Amino acid sequence: MLVLGVVAAVVAALVHVYIFVLETLRWERPATRAVFGTTAEEAAVTRPLAANQGVYNLLLAVVTGVGVALVASVPGAGTALMLAGTGSMVVAACYLVSTDRTKVRAAVVQGAAPVVAVVATTVWLATR
Repeated sequence: MLVLGVVAAVVAALVHVYIFVLETLRWERPATRAVFGTTAEEAAVTRPLAANQGVYNLLLAVVTGVGVALVASVPGAGTALMLAGTGSMVVAACYLVSTDRTKVRAAVVQGAAPVVAVVATTVWLATR
């Protein structure tokens, strides 16, 4: 189960790095605006907010990635960091869909892999 948790955590981290790129580096590009459903004017006005949100997504990915990197050599710390990162991702996805029902697809994209990581890692911890 730990291997599944680690693989899902890696996928979750990569998705959040991609979200960081969209929100921070590519926010005003037409393809990114299409993903988020914003106009050029809205993107220009919301750029600082999107960039800030993108940094949060990157930090979640970093915490998760450090956890993955440590899980073999320092299992307690690695597992704790993996769960902190992926658990935060799950909470963010739940918040997104609970505040805007039109964002179900986005919440699934950002939350599916972290849910798998949290469940698999928790089951592994409970059965060791």
